[in-house]
Amino acid sequence: MPFVSIRLAGTASVEQKAGIVADVTSSLVSRLGKNPAAVQVVIEEVSPENYGAGGVLIAHRDTPREVAHAKPSQ
Repeated sequence: MPFVSIRLAGTASVEQKAGIVADVTSSLVSRLGKNPAAVQVVIEEVSPENYGAGGVLIAHRDTPREVAHAKPSQ
């Protein structure tokens, strides 16, 4: 029985998640000959405030940074 675990940073709509489940199931059926009724897919949505990469929270990485302004020439 195939079990697929997918983690998403952020959220997806119910329609998007349904499409992911259908696509993953179809792939396992066509590529591995699995019974679609046996394929299990779980989607976990991880809040950007609870996920980091490269030492930075994803929530902070994607926020615009303050730009230093040059002093006007005199």
